[in-house]
Amino acid sequence: MRRYWRSNEAQVYRKLYQTARWKKIRLAQLRNHPPCVNCERKGRLATATVADHVIPHRGDTHVFYQGELQSLCGPCHDHKTSVIEFRGHDDEIGSDGFPVDPNHPWNGT
Repeated sequence: MRRYWRSNEAQVYRKLYQTARWKKIRLAQLRNHPPCVNCERKGRLATATVADHVIPHRGDTHVFYQGELQSLCGPCHDHKTSVIEFRGHDDEIGSDGFPVDPNHPWNGT
């Protein structure tokens, strides 16, 4: 089992992921949208295993249960969580040699 460092804030809301309500929502998301949306955008095929909150919920139960979700594979979710949420932007470089994320500092944001 992998162990991740979690902020005190995250430790408080981790229990939401164990609720029957969340498990039902997660299962519906993955059934209705089985491929990973990030891999699909890049022309790859990967089965999603994570129902990811598009907008981080930060413990807000309304956003947690009713916010927009996207289906991601484990590696894409880990990347989003560790890189994008920490830095505020993705570091992926497009075929033109420039960052693809409009929030990347190179793009003037």
